Amino acid sequence: MKILHINSSSRSTDSRSLQLAEVFLCELKKRKAIEVDRFDLFSGKLPEFGELAVSAKMALFTGAEATTEQKRAWAGIREVFDRFASADAYVINVPLWNNGLPYILKQFIDVVTQPGWAFGFDLEKGYSGLLKNKKACIIHASGVYHHRIPVNFGSDFSTPYLTDWLKFVGVEDIQQIHFAPTVVNPDFEQTRQRAEQQAVEIASNF
Repeated sequence: MKILHINSSSRSTDSRSLQLAEVFLCELKKRKAIEVDRFDLFSGKLPEFGELAVSAKMALFTGAEATTEQKRAWAGIREVFDRFASADAYVINVPLWNNGLPYILKQFIDVVTQPGWAFGFDLEKGYSGLLKNKKACIIHASGVYHHRIPVNFGSDFSTPYLTDWLKFVGVEDIQQIHFAPTVVNPDFEQTRQRAEQQAVEIASNF
């Protein structure tokens, strides 16, 4: 099984979501022969999906001749998508930023979610995901927010967004792990142990 581990945290080894992802992958390695491709999104290797890439995309759609620069930009987009699509499963660790996901993860999503690659469209049936027979485990961490606290302590728009996106591109088998809160928590050690135990349990059947 080929795993694409998408690390969207900028905190390196201090990241709570990344630490939990390592627990998950360590347990998975004990049970299955896996190949892990780790994509550190903050490494600077993720291409921008700016004016050049968008113009290349539109040239492709309209049948216009793309410039050399546009072709180069589109090739970079395709390279990231191929890396994404070649995986059998995804492990995505995500810190909660301002009630949502880190901007770098949204950039990754916009790079790989291309028509004809990640999804199709029919005038009568609408959208359909093209990345079939894959699975995902999303590992969330948040410093303050937790689903049992009052709304004035924050919201979580990250979990539903990522779930919807994965289903949009065809990934239906989705597991979720929430490690929270990681900062404002007098019972942090118990919370960490519960999250790690959940990671082990999910990995055992992944």
